[in-house]
Amino acid sequence: MNLLYIFLNIAVLLAVIGLLIWMQKKHYSFSRRVFTGLGLGILLGTVLQLIYGTGSDVLTATTDWYSIVGSGYVRLLMMIVIPLVLVSIIQSIINLENSAELGKMSAWIIGILITTTMVAAFVGIGTATLFDLSAEQIEAGQAESERGTMLETTLGEVQDQSTPDKILNFIPSNIFMDMTGQRSTSVIAVVIFSIIVGIAVLGVRRKKPEQAEMFTKIINSLYAVVMRIVTLVLRLTPFGILALMANTVANTDFAGIVELGKFVIASYVALFVMFIIHLVLVGVFGLNPLTYLKKVIPVLGFAFTSRSSAGTIPLNIQAQKNSLGVDQGIANMSASFGATMGQNGCAGIYPAMLAVMIAPTVGIDPLSPGFILQLVLIIGVSSFGIAGVGGGATFAALIVLSSMNMPVALAGLLISIEALIDMGRTALNVNGAMVSGTISSRILKKLNLKTFNDKTVIEESTSL
Repeated sequence: MNLLYIFLNIAVLLAVIGLLIWMQKKHYSFSRRVFTGLGLGILLGTVLQLIYGTGSDVLTATTDWYSIVGSGYVRLLMMIVIPLVLVSIIQSIINLENSAELGKMSAWIIGILITTTMVAAFVGIGTATLFDLSAEQIEAGQAESERGTMLETTLGEVQDQSTPDKILNFIPSNIFMDMTGQRSTSVIAVVIFSIIVGIAVLGVRRKKPEQAEMFTKIINSLYAVVMRIVTLVLRLTPFGILALMANTVANTDFAGIVELGKFVIASYVALFVMFIIHLVLVGVFGLNPLTYLKKVIPVLGFAFTSRSSAGTIPLNIQAQKNSLGVDQGIANMSASFGATMGQNGCAGIYPAMLAVMIAPTVGIDPLSPGFILQLVLIIGVSSFGIAGVGGGATFAALIVLSSMNMPVALAGLLISIEALIDMGRTALNVNGAMVSGTISSRILKKLNLKTFNDKTVIEESTSL
């Protein structure tokens, strides 16, 4: 009987996929198909949980099958991240008029990422204070205790690496290993290698223009092929979001969310406030925030569903370049850097809120100016080096809490709502990367305003 139910659930998913294929054939816009997949995924996941209940054998088997579509799509995206970053950054650099532009681009992108993360820390502190959040308000169950023990064990690994060690991990020693994505810093390592190759080509162009021209033609050909692969994979986005969201909702611990509803609301208020600050920044630089918002929503929808900043890199680059009019080189670098450093949600808001919640348990006043200043500075520094240890929000929290001499085990109290909060954090991380690219391109006078202001471009560039 269980097999019958599983087959029925799979048939329902296939039917919804058929609807999305029909919408594609009828030339519905990419964004409309993405949000249809998102909405139907939420509905399907809710129905599955109501019928079978969390943890049931039927639901577990069903979500395993659904993962072929959802996780399979994320894997395809991860597959093209390294080739895309490698080829696109090399091509961007060899098209620069001079290498001095590279330094300016990198400085503005990284500067905006780190600065906005420090602003996000202030937002996290303010929100946690406003909602009067405290770790003492949460009762630790078995899962929370086990999570806390695991965090304490992991802390030892984190503390073994100093900040200089984490930064050294950015520098590639075996580029072929990094191309396989084996290290947490693989993307940054590939970016650095690509920059070195691009600069080398600029040097060869001055002394041996024929060889440089030949290499440039090869890179341009590879870029055309890689971008075609990107297009083919991105066509699957509505299906991937459908399955990912169905699985997420079906496996969500709603009882835990109800119990910790105050913390969920506070987290999303902080994320929303920071998102508004992003839009204000866009407006400050003379760009229409609503136009920006309309063009990035499909990308944020995928980031929210997949909880993968790295997996969103291809969508991020495409949207910046084709919809927002961001310079190709800046789009490539901001998407790559933003996936591994200066993450506003994971490295900014989250550890700041945790620190404010835990501070009273060790006799620290979280509102003292000294505490706030120290916390924000530590978050700024750690957000730059967080890629050195990998693991996103968890490792960011470990670094910040241990640096503030606070017990890291208490961070495990939020395990039941971790996935739900992480969805919003990831979307904010990706938006921060896109904002840094857009603003950097604007400052350096490389933003195509015609493309940015053209409201039809999003339909043309994303109707895949």
